[in-house]
Amino acid sequence: MLKKTALATLIAAASALPLAQAQAADYQIDSEGQHAFIQFKISHLGYSYILGSFKQFQGDFSYDPESPDDSSVDVTVDVDSLDTNHAERDKHIQSGDFLNVSEFPQATFKSTSFDVDDEGDEAEMTGDLTIHGVTKPVTFEVDHIGGGEDPWGGYRQGFEASTTLDLADFDIDMSDFPEPMHSVELYIVLEGVRQ
Repeated sequence: MLKKTALATLIAAASALPLAQAQAADYQIDSEGQHAFIQFKISHLGYSYILGSFKQFQGDFSYDPESPDDSSVDVTVDVDSLDTNHAERDKHIQSGDFLNVSEFPQATFKSTSFDVDDEGDEAEMTGDLTIHGVTKPVTFEVDHIGGGEDPWGGYRQGFEASTTLDLADFDIDMSDFPEPMHSVELYIVLEGVRQ
């Protein structure tokens, strides 16, 4: 929204692509086409889960199949686009009790390193994640999904990424809730169109 040697996604598999067809390039994340997703999963009291997503975000990534370690990702998320399919709960999560959207309307991720494994199909992307006004280094486990020409004359690459965040690291106080609710899992799919 990127696994080891990306969301982000964050969010690289050089050997999974025919090198003759692939090129080093910058890609615009296709969030408007609904081909990119930032989703989360958090325990509900240790009995079930709350699943949700952020509907509005934008960004880009750079990917060179011949030098995947040079890949990078830059994503900005509109936190008020949070959706857990329950309007009252969404308002509470966005309130000052948790994400405080009025003061911190955006979350961002900017990658700082990308380490690909020897097989070239998995990677770890580390970068600076800012949520709730707090910036912390975070590492995403990344898998390359695929890449190639699309039916409209463009060229695309796609990745999936995941990580788990301790909410206390971002000054989100969950002390009144059971321990299983103190962390959240992020799952991100980023499909980009070559520019």
